[in-house]
Amino acid sequence: MAKIIECVPNFSEGRDEAVIEEIVEAVKSARVLDLHSDPDHNRSVLTMVGPPAGVKQAALDLTERAMQLLKVGEHSGEHPFIGVVDVIPFIPLGETTMREAVTLAHQTGDELWKKFKLPVYFYGEAAKIAERRDLPYVRKGGYRALVGEINSPHRKPDAGCGLHPDAGAVAVGARNFLIAFNVNLDTSDEDIAHSIAKAIREKDGGLPGVRALGIFLDSRGIGQVSVNITNHQETSLKLVFDEVASWAREYKVNILESEIVGLIPASAAFKGMKEHLKLKSLDKRTILDNHL
Repeated sequence: MAKIIECVPNFSEGRDEAVIEEIVEAVKSARVLDLHSDPDHNRSVLTMVGPPAGVKQAALDLTERAMQLLKVGEHSGEHPFIGVVDVIPFIPLGETTMREAVTLAHQTGDELWKKFKLPVYFYGEAAKIAERRDLPYVRKGGYRALVGEINSPHRKPDAGCGLHPDAGAVAVGARNFLIAFNVNLDTSDEDIAHSIAKAIREKDGGLPGVRALGIFLDSRGIGQVSVNITNHQETSLKLVFDEVASWAREYKVNILESEIVGLIPASAAFKGMKEHLKLKSLDKRTILDNHL
């Protein structure tokens, strides 16, 4: 397989379909595989692939259009964010090495500052400061906290300085596969979602490689456990779901359904997955390998 890069930019708009469409249409030099927009998170997750140079240009073009259409100071949503384009991760596929993905991330970040004056934090394998390997550390407190801390030594960007007045900042990184997975609970008690998220996430003694947030979906009046699995071979989707289900039973709450945000590698799938995970939808297009 040739040199291929997957890129999964997350931008801070999940409600206005016309605006979302305009931002996505800016991508010309890479192949768009998936788009997931959520009105409660007020966030869209785009999955695209292509040769490194094309994917880098697509990330720049998408960011430029988002900066033209969105204002970070007007944004609100359940998901943490630091800018109108919150995060741009590069994932090596085919014969592409992680070192090459890191180089691409650094080149993209440098160009974002030089061309658009958008300050950049490098995270994951592209981190230049050890603590910034972890995306939640980079995004701690979100945009509102960053406004007051941007000039503090520990919060200064890796590329550029200050905050863009309309676009905020962006985290650009290189990483392996990450699975974003939401589990919806049959309860309006937001505290239950928070408690389950805390119980399963690694930093609070839960499952290895699991990050989780408890979120309230205002549009449906229910709680959600929003999960990122950073190593699905160590901690599987099935194990995460079963752990959420176990805690839900403790709180006498049912699971309504779950959803996968974006695509997953074939190695993360298992027989009977749709039924076991109570997925709202699942087809062959959800598996990244089927597009390659």
